[in-house]
Amino acid sequence: MSKSKNVGYKGLYGYQKQKEREGEWDFYWCDVMWLRENFDHTYMEEHVRICHFRNHYELTRKNFMVKNLKRFRKYLEKELGKLDAAKCDFFPKTFELPSEYHLFVEEFRKNPGTIWIMKPVGRSQGKGIFLFRKLKDIMDWKKQLCGFITERYQWLEWVCGKNPVSGHDGNRSDDQKDETQVENYVVQRYIENPYLIGGKKFDLRVYVLVTSTIKKYKKAFSRFAGSNVNPDVHLTNIAIQKTAPDYDPEKGCKWYLQQLRQYLTAKHGAQAIETLLRDIDNIFIKSLQSVQKVIINDKHCFELYGYDILIDKAFKPWLLEVNASPSLTSSSPEDYELKYCLLKDTLHIIDMEGRLTGKEKRVGGFDLMWNDGPVLREDGNPDLLGNSNNAIANTHLGCENDRKKQLKQLFKVPSVQKKA
Repeated sequence: MSKSKNVGYKGLYGYQKQKEREGEWDFYWCDVMWLRENFDHTYMEEHVRICHFRNHYELTRKNFMVKNLKRFRKYLEKELGKLDAAKCDFFPKTFELPSEYHLFVEEFRKNPGTIWIMKPVGRSQGKGIFLFRKLKDIMDWKKQLCGFITERYQWLEWVCGKNPVSGHDGNRSDDQKDETQVENYVVQRYIENPYLIGGKKFDLRVYVLVTSTIKKYKKAFSRFAGSNVNPDVHLTNIAIQKTAPDYDPEKGCKWYLQQLRQYLTAKHGAQAIETLLRDIDNIFIKSLQSVQKVIINDKHCFELYGYDILIDKAFKPWLLEVNASPSLTSSSPEDYELKYCLLKDTLHIIDMEGRLTGKEKRVGGFDLMWNDGPVLREDGNPDLLGNSNNAIANTHLGCENDRKKQLKQLFKVPSVQKKA
């Protein structure tokens, strides 16, 4: 780690990147652009770790995520039956445009008046998203897209001094194809009955760490729309909300999951919340199983995913998207503390020092939830289940633990004794 290629220092609310330096490195927290350009050309020794899987986009790119979930659902229905396949019904009906446009139109006409949402497959922070009820709105979008492409052609022709479509030899170059390529979108049935608190819509951001196992961070947060009359009320992204004129950076628009869990438990009862949290856990497991056979499982790689989940009035959780590079910038001292501890616990689990056995059910704020099968805890929860002998999942989303005390106990045992 001392030979890191990126050197950083801790600022007021997060780490800031300093200039790159040449030399060897042991651990690299890179962005996906660096990964795409350098991974296949980089030799990595046995101990080296890097923060993305080679083809992470199979889960984090919206169209690929839906494609893999649909395929996995068909597999479950064929092999295990409709009941097991129904466990994958946690994403809205979705089509990719322009390739599935005719299938979308057929579905659209079955349910006139339904609200749909358009999302570019490769963008984030709410960019390019819009709602519509009529096919005419899609036609207007297509015209705008065609106009943009025409303008790009004209710009290229002016810069290159030639026809950008044909070039000198009658064929388009790869650079020209990239410049003029039509951007793919997904169109999803909009969830029109979200659960509201104080008239405001919210979603959840939950962190899941994938190595050879699956671990979930118990501290998460909910992001609220800034106003129930906001024209962008369908977007809860902080990047969108902070542009609102009435946004208060001191108050922000977040509840930490412990607060949300307490509120929902007081209003709906503990059993309803336990069921909801189990359904959320199911989203993590099934979505990762859907890409298990396609993700390139390189021992050097790990991934810290940011899951975005919406809850509707029927207490059904819906998967909105999965982020490969969830924002780690902070908007308040509390937010800084959460993300600082999240990163520190991630590094504990990656364990460059070799202090862990890999079988620990809890490391800091992370709970082990899958290790070649679901991980259970035998202690039960007498407050909720009334029987401490019941085996339940080893997850504690929205709960508090004495993180520092747990880590101190974990690391005080000599590694030789632990391995023995």
